[in-house]
Amino acid sequence: MPRAAAKEEKLYKIGEVCKLADLQPYVLRYWETEFPQLSPNKSGGGQRLYTRAELDTILRIKDLLYKEGFTIAGAKKRLEQETAEPPAAPTAPATSSPQRDNVLANVKSELRALLKMLE
Repeated sequence: MPRAAAKEEKLYKIGEVCKLADLQPYVLRYWETEFPQLSPNKSGGGQRLYTRAELDTILRIKDLLYKEGFTIAGAKKRLEQETAEPPAAPTAPATSSPQRDNVLANVKSELRALLKMLE
């Protein structure tokens, strides 16, 4: 029977994240204040523990800021856009309704009258 700890997601200490992301700890601590997506849990001793998803977010923030040249505000907006739900597909209009058919018929006859006036 597998241990429960083996099923749990791996957590990364701040030092590990700094090495993996090539960042200083103060940068990560600052980003935690700016990006709500970063909210690491803390161990009993106060050590920050990051999930894999948070590590991926950190790497994305680094790319946005350092490679793509975004500001903090711009990176926040981009992350929000990337994590937002995709927009719902537009619904198709109703195939036909008597009211719509009457409006279209009126528009057609008015356009025909204008066309005759131009001839």
